Amino acid sequence: MKYMWMILFLLLPVLGLVYVGWHVWTLVPLPRLFRGVLVGVGVLAFLLMFLNLGRVIDRLPLSVARLCYDVGNSSIFVLLYLVILFLVLDLGRLLHLVPGAWLRQNTYVSILVAVGMFMVFLLGNIYYYNKVRVELQLTTAKPLARPLRLVMATDLHLGYHNPRHELARWVDMINGEEPDVILIAGDIIDMSMRPLVEERMAEEFRRLKAPVYACLGNHEYYTGEPLAQQFYRDAGIRLLQDSCTVTPEGLLLVGRDDRTNPHRKALRKLLKDSGLDTSAHYVIVLDHQPYHLEQAEQAGVDFQLSGHTHRGQVWPISWITDRIYECSFGPWQRGHTRYYVSSGLGIWGGKFRIGTQSEYVVATLQP
Repeated sequence: MKYMWMILFLLLPVLGLVYVGWHVWTLVPLPRLFRGVLVGVGVLAFLLMFLNLGRVIDRLPLSVARLCYDVGNSSIFVLLYLVILFLVLDLGRLLHLVPGAWLRQNTYVSILVAVGMFMVFLLGNIYYYNKVRVELQLTTAKPLARPLRLVMATDLHLGYHNPRHELARWVDMINGEEPDVILIAGDIIDMSMRPLVEERMAEEFRRLKAPVYACLGNHEYYTGEPLAQQFYRDAGIRLLQDSCTVTPEGLLLVGRDDRTNPHRKALRKLLKDSGLDTSAHYVIVLDHQPYHLEQAEQAGVDFQLSGHTHRGQVWPISWITDRIYECSFGPWQRGHTRYYVSSGLGIWGGKFRIGTQSEYVVATLQP
């Protein structure tokens, strides 16, 4: 089953590329040479994505590697929307709603397609940079000396496409909330440690004016777990990897290892082995991937923060994530346990948000 999904993951984009390439060749009213160049550029952009995934770009100058990442990883989203567009036009042609001449050597349709795609992704890029502030009200009957302000974030994906100056903006934004505690539920790192090291991004985390606690995500494993752990230490982030701690404010924080590690501890065992009294503290679990939400409920957890889904990043992938997960985005509740699954502060791949949002959560915990 695992290999079948991998084959589909590779095969479907290739089929989509052939489908779109044929339509572009048929539609654009240019000489054969220019059409060949246009299709070739699209194929090259698509192939760059595989060079990015293979970390080949780590050998290139930083500025060139960043360009390769942006172009290659954006191409998959552009390809998706071109496939949808041409499928709609083909369906319209089969139903005799769209004249066949519209899809053959048509200047006006070519211009409409080009302008339409440009506007969709321009607006998607602008919306990505608009970080949404989500307010959350939490209450507890457990002992708590005073109300606490918690800033929560997931999926920063720092790397070639989210550089240091963008992280600096996020740090200023979080500091402006004057939090007591900062919680990050994994995927701080995108894939490669190289841009984080060369741009000394750990220094930006040191500017945060509240203690930072985080768990690992699946991308930290792609990066290399030891390298990720070292970055967390350099950044002054307290890593909770299948471990628990009680903060000076009285919160019991539980950081689960990512489910990429098949040997991670069960949540109940993690709490039991800690020897900490869950009835005396407000219990918050950081678990990157929001699978098996019932485990937090069964363990008597008060609140769980997760991410990972990005809610698909762009529509209609959000429809898929909504069906894969019990909760793929937003607040949720099971019994007395509350959850928040964040669509992420950063993003993977192309910097577009279409039908989803980049966000951070500001939670007020009231005694």
